[in-house]
Amino acid sequence: MTAIPSKQQDKLCADTLRLLAVDMVEKANSGHPGLPMGAADMAYALWTRHLRHNPADPTWPDRDRFVLSAGHGSSLLYSLLHLTGYNLSLDDLKAFRSWGSRTPGHPECHMTPGVEVTTGPLGQGIANAVGMAIGERYLAARFNRDNFPIVDHTTYTLVGDGDLMEGISTEAISLAGHLRLGKLICLYDSNGISLAADTRLSFTEDIAAKFIACGWQVLTVTDGHDAAAIDAAIVAAKAESDRPTLIVVTTHIGFGSPNRQDSCDAHGSPLGADEVAKTKLNLGWSATEPFTIPAEALAIYRASVDRGATKQSAWEKLLADYGRAYPEQKAEWDLFLAGQLPAGWDAALPVYLPGKTIATRAASGEIENAIAASVHNLIGGSADLDPSTKTNLKGKGNFQSPLMEVAGLQGTEKGGWGYHGANIAFGVREHAMGAIVNGLAAHGGLLPFCSTFFVFSDYLRPAIRVAALSKLRGTYIFTHDSVAVGEDGPTHQPIEQLASLRAMPNLVILRPADASEAVEAWKIAMTRNDGPVILLMSRQNLPILDRSVLAPASGVQQGAYILADAPNDEPEIILIATGAELHQAHDAWKELTAAGVAARLVSMPSWERFEAQSAEYRASVLPPTVKKRISIEAGCTFGWSRYVGDSGLSIGVDHFGESAPGDEVLRRFGFTSANIVEKARQLLRS
Repeated sequence: MTAIPSKQQDKLCADTLRLLAVDMVEKANSGHPGLPMGAADMAYALWTRHLRHNPADPTWPDRDRFVLSAGHGSSLLYSLLHLTGYNLSLDDLKAFRSWGSRTPGHPECHMTPGVEVTTGPLGQGIANAVGMAIGERYLAARFNRDNFPIVDHTTYTLVGDGDLMEGISTEAISLAGHLRLGKLICLYDSNGISLAADTRLSFTEDIAAKFIACGWQVLTVTDGHDAAAIDAAIVAAKAESDRPTLIVVTTHIGFGSPNRQDSCDAHGSPLGADEVAKTKLNLGWSATEPFTIPAEALAIYRASVDRGATKQSAWEKLLADYGRAYPEQKAEWDLFLAGQLPAGWDAALPVYLPGKTIATRAASGEIENAIAASVHNLIGGSADLDPSTKTNLKGKGNFQSPLMEVAGLQGTEKGGWGYHGANIAFGVREHAMGAIVNGLAAHGGLLPFCSTFFVFSDYLRPAIRVAALSKLRGTYIFTHDSVAVGEDGPTHQPIEQLASLRAMPNLVILRPADASEAVEAWKIAMTRNDGPVILLMSRQNLPILDRSVLAPASGVQQGAYILADAPNDEPEIILIATGAELHQAHDAWKELTAAGVAARLVSMPSWERFEAQSAEYRASVLPPTVKKRISIEAGCTFGWSRYVGDSGLSIGVDHFGESAPGDEVLRRFGFTSANIVEKARQLLRS
């Protein structure tokens, strides 16, 4: 190995990587060979000369992070993981894109060791990388001490033309440049080809100028198949501490393929056996058998194992010394990394008593601040809406570069300004905000949240979906949750959003009816560790229910519970309500009860939590024998048939809203106790 001249060595290793990826796609008869073939040289240079990682421990907290934002090139990442010694076998590579394999078509972080985030939907990965870089800076600011840099790693992301076309990427790079995330390095595989055509058909902007305008350092490598030039660029990128860096690497898609190189035909389909053979011959590859790995190349890649173990061992010694010097900080570090909450984290949660009214968004802000007083890794913010969403963490500071000028800037007085701040000003960048939260969650050690008005959840829905698929721990706080938004009109009044999000697997949604239910909803959000949680909060003030005569709010934990019941627990009709509409339903229940109707009132803040309960519990709340049921919710009625059945009915909003005071909109749309009572009487007569 040592006798191979450097350029020959680079070529051997890069060709090993690109041809292994080609063989994976060919065997699967499915996949994207173009990017792995073109980006192999930069991937090889990064992973063998710069990436600080330990294949024996993919979760080492101070490892560098690598995000393949162009996730369609997954065969490149899987080949890197196998070659560098991760627990991913050659048989796993041969099972690429097959049922039950550990090498799915696009990278999924919960399935494959060494995959940091789930990517494939373009633009998500670069925004995830921004979140990871924010996480690194926050933890470094909180824990590092002189001579103890226990948090000191770099986030790398590899992006393609498609990533940078997506609007989310512009949102993400804008915020990253503003925050001066100097430990974020983006490698841009600039090959001028997309799936359908040459990018000159649709993508001719000056990317370098765009990134510079957003506050990034930009470096260029004109020959993307020169590993030494790429190596030098990465060295220069790492030397820049005050700005994130974009390295524009000009490559040839499908590099080495005589008939597919520089063609969109190489992007998303196998080369074919004949072209694979010609490619190997063209690259001077002597082996014809697929999945051949030269011993010399494997030795170079596998050096990552010993190198990583040495680096991690040195870091663990540093951490042990840190623990002796700063035992309290070390204890908190351990708590953060374990994803655990401190003892008594919920002891100071507010208790709400009847006799006052408060919007659940306002109560949520009080609850969140009570939690943040002891849970110091709660970090996040809103899309420029925290005065309305009530999500500002008081006294927790603003996450901003310490180099930014802050004199006279509103909101900088309390809690300070710097990377220690827990309040992230995302700006009006909802999509990037959601994906950045995913990056924070995937980084580890942090409990991230974000917030906007519920109608704008559509802007970040793709990020929510990736979070649910990836089982990431994050909280989305959506306020202004119904047509009660009022005068802002239909553009700001959510109708179909709740039903749409309820269709998403592994997502828990909670719509509390009052401040007491909001407390319970936050408890669920803080303790769920296998997927995201959505909290839906009202704009309007709501009464606090009297729990001395009604069931305790702890019933929220089961998703649905009997708030008030018929005599002898034998109802002839059941009213089921969520959120703010529970109050009109409660008034209707009281009127029906006074009139001798045996009615049950069920609060159902979460379908998902309710469905997770035993069949016995669900039947105790909604007895199958009681067919007369009414659902009351200020959103579309789609899906409610599962609970009201063929003999019941739903009061909802199956059309867009109107611009008028919220109370009037609710009244005209039938959300009154009188209308509920009338519908109940009609149902009972039927």
